[in-house]
Amino acid sequence: MQHPRSTTEETAKAKGPHYHGEHESGRGIPGYTYGTSDVAPSPLSLHELDLLKETVLWTDEDTKYMRMSREVLEEQTDDILDVWFSFMKVTPQLAAFFSYGMDHNVNKDYMEAVRLRFKQWILDTAEANYDQDWLNYQYEIALRHHRAKKNLTDQANSVPIVNLRYIIAMIYPLTATLKPFLAKRHEHDAEEVECMYHAWLKSVLLQVCLWCQPYVKEGDF
Repeated sequence: MQHPRSTTEETAKAKGPHYHGEHESGRGIPGYTYGTSDVAPSPLSLHELDLLKETVLWTDEDTKYMRMSREVLEEQTDDILDVWFSFMKVTPQLAAFFSYGMDHNVNKDYMEAVRLRFKQWILDTAEANYDQDWLNYQYEIALRHHRAKKNLTDQANSVPIVNLRYIIAMIYPLTATLKPFLAKRHEHDAEEVECMYHAWLKSVLLQVCLWCQPYVKEGDF
C-alpha cells in the first residue's frame, strides 16, 4: 500500500505551479462562504483528515494531477454542469431535492443558485488545497445537504434534506462523466488523463466521506 508522502499542513505550504489562489475566483457567488468566519469549524482535525487521505491512498502525485486538471477543466465547467444537472433533472429521485416542498416541480431559482456554487466546487476541488479552511467548508457543505442547514443559504422553499444514500450513489455519475472532459486537452497523454481521473475519484470519495458526518450518530463517524 502506497502512503501519502506529505501531511495536509505540508501540502498546504507547497501548493505548486498550478495553484490559482485562495478560492478567490468564487468571491461574489451568493452563499459561497469558503474561508470566511461564517463557516463553523469542522469537528475533524487536520490529523484525522490526513488519516482519511492515507486510507484513500492519496499521494503528492494525486495533488499534482488534481492541479493539472484545473487548467483542463476551468474552461469546461459549464459544459460539465450541463451534463450533471441534466442527469439530475431527468432522474426523479434526484430532482426531488430541488423541488418545492409541497409538490414535485423544480424550484429553478434554487437549482440555479446551487449550480453557481457547484461550478466553484469543481475549481476548489481541483486546487487540492487540504488546509483548515477547506476542511471547515466540507463540514459546511455537509450541513447544507442535511436537515441542519438545507435551504437556509438560499432561503429556498424545498424539501428539508438530501438523503445520504443518494449523496453516496452520486460518486460514480460525477466522476465517470468527468473523464471525457479531462481528455479534451490534447497536450495530455492517456496516462496523464488516467492519473487525473483517479485523483478526482479519490478526492470525491474523500469529500463524500466528510459530507456523511452530520448524518451519523455522534461518536460513530
